[in-house]
Amino acid sequence: MKEALVETGKLVAEVLVIVGVIVVGAHTVTGSWHIGFAVESGSMEPNMQVGDLIFVLAPHRTNITTYEEGKLLNYTSFHDYGDVIIYRPNGLYSATPIIHRAMFWVEAGEEMPDGRPAPHAGYITKGDNNPGYDQPLLGVEPVKPEWVIAVPRARLPYLGYPSLILKKVF
Repeated sequence: MKEALVETGKLVAEVLVIVGVIVVGAHTVTGSWHIGFAVESGSMEPNMQVGDLIFVLAPHRTNITTYEEGKLLNYTSFHDYGDVIIYRPNGLYSATPIIHRAMFWVEAGEEMPDGRPAPHAGYITKGDNNPGYDQPLLGVEPVKPEWVIAVPRARLPYLGYPSLILKKVF
């Protein structure tokens, strides 16, 4: 009995070390503790699907290129111009992060898509499958750089479903 308990303890320790090495290694590569996100809605279709697992970089590890800039530079990510960003709407940690494309940058006081002046500088964002910009459509402010959690770089179809299922259960 004691021998089985020792073996179980060793196995648990090995698993914890392996998981720790993977997590620290992923953080070293991405610059973020947020290694991946599961896509929860169809707002980015056809370029990202519900259930995709999105692998990311920390925003400080890359330059965010807007759709507007990407078109001029012929730079694309996820089959369209500019970068997709993952951000906290209005900077709220309690809100579910949004995965949408950075369309263009506005300065404080500059006109936003709904005609109102921007309360501060930030990105105007839009889901690839949405009819309009997030700012009037979702009622969010321009996205301040500090609200950007991550910049998606790759996707694996279907691998986000376990996370979505667990989120619904708990």
